[in-house]
Amino acid sequence: MSKLTHLNHRGEAHMVDISDKADSARAAIAQSRVQLTLSIVKAISDDSLPKGDLFATARIAAIQAAKKCSDLIPLCHPLPLSKITVEIELQNDQLVITATCKTTGKTGVEMEALTAASVGALTVYDMCKGLDKGMVILDTRLLEKSGGKSGDWQAEGYQLD
Repeated sequence: MSKLTHLNHRGEAHMVDISDKADSARAAIAQSRVQLTLSIVKAISDDSLPKGDLFATARIAAIQAAKKCSDLIPLCHPLPLSKITVEIELQNDQLVITATCKTTGKTGVEMEALTAASVGALTVYDMCKGLDKGMVILDTRLLEKSGGKSGDWQAEGYQLD
């Protein structure tokens, strides 16, 4: 069995010691999709959502979530994020939230990007649930990461535009 990095020699959860790791430029892109109902698509298209600006609210929530990742995920290291970008696009009956996080540090930003995309999707649900609770949050996943000891990685079938 491979050694699990977040367990100590007694099998207890602990935060990994990264003090000996070298700083490097790191980036991650994650995405989440929200399957919308037709009434919600119409309200987005008509700019008539009762709670206001869906895209701005979801974008700000996603950025805040990335910044608070280590408060939410117990064994994540707090990171000095140098960039957070959140793109939100209506594609037919889905809202696609894509979060990019960057830092220069000792550990990666995959969890920050995934947290941003997830909370962006949850915010979409919260903003639209008054119209229809039938939305489905799907396909939250890491699309790409770069930097660090493990190097670059890209999800199968994913190509950066």
